Amino acid sequence: MASIRVLVVDDSVVIRKVLTEALTSEPGIEVVGGAADGNIALSKIELLKPNLVTLDVEMPGMSGLETLVAIRKIHPGLPIIMFSTLTERGAATTLEALSLGASDCVTKPQSSANVEETRGRIRSDLIPKVKALGSKNALSAPADLAPRHLPKPSTNRRIAVPSRVDVVAIGTSTGGPNALAAVLPSLAKTFPVPIVLVQHMPPLFTRLLAERLDKQSSIAVHEGADGQVLMPGHVWIAPGDFHMTVQRDGTRVRLVMNQNPPQNSCRPSVDVLFESVAAVYGANALAVVLTGMGSDGQRGADLIHSAGGRVIVQDEATSVVWGMPGAVAAAGLAEATLPLAEIAGELERRASRLGQPLDPGRPAVASSPTGKERHHVD
Repeated sequence: MASIRVLVVDDSVVIRKVLTEALTSEPGIEVVGGAADGNIALSKIELLKPNLVTLDVEMPGMSGLETLVAIRKIHPGLPIIMFSTLTERGAATTLEALSLGASDCVTKPQSSANVEETRGRIRSDLIPKVKALGSKNALSAPADLAPRHLPKPSTNRRIAVPSRVDVVAIGTSTGGPNALAAVLPSLAKTFPVPIVLVQHMPPLFTRLLAERLDKQSSIAVHEGADGQVLMPGHVWIAPGDFHMTVQRDGTRVRLVMNQNPPQNSCRPSVDVLFESVAAVYGANALAVVLTGMGSDGQRGADLIHSAGGRVIVQDEATSVVWGMPGAVAAAGLAEATLPLAEIAGELERRASRLGQPLDPGRPAVASSPTGKERHHVD
């Protein structure tokens, strides 16, 4: 198979050198060039025809966002991975980049002098994403990045929903922020059950993602915190570097956070959340697996399915990477494989059909300035 051709765009000579050395040491990846700014990057894309671009978020002159927009106008399908520092400013800019069409992001140390830490981040975070996104077909990625496929499952298959839905649990990774931005704002403020979700992202990013989605949505979106009571019409996103689980507390269900070892190289892990959802909600759980690299969520979806719950996944055509949803579908756990545009409607249909909150009594809430109910932890 031909090597994945990568163009490295970063104003730091040190970062360009470290990225080039780390990427070229990996079989199947070839760095075809580097660029110190956006204008040089645009000219080199035309000359070198890379399969993927790594793009620094913060660059002098033509910024990373401006470069991204310019690339997208000419090459709408070219995978672009943003490389940003783990700072409030870097995280906010990266989320904006994802909304403008970046494929994924990787964080780098705040100081380019920390070369070893940068190399480690490249090996653990960047290289797997380059392999998944740079391949013409994500399913041809290495076995740890893509599901071991059996025959492709049928699409748009719907099965009658005999039991009520008390919770929706969502798992997603690569391409997830845009997928969530398509699904959550399409849900009504009166959505009748709580939603808990894992988006693979580092600390800080998850808080800013929750704030961004909250502004876009009628339902309230929060970053999860220990002890919060689940309520209808609210969404909780697992905080970066913490596993998020649900736990019964009398007639209510609360969030519980932990920093147990990563699962599937992920913390937060979809499997960890889904396992707790299966234990607490059983047959009244609805699991949704959206676009993402790897297979995190397959084991948890199996547990929900075994408990009598339902599982739906995003289809391959609308997924940035059909790793996570493809693994669930290939395992025969998905009763519906749907394009992204149909998922919000399917959630409304299933949750409203006999849907009831697990707790018949609602905890005290207060109205926010935006008119959304805000949740008090008791």
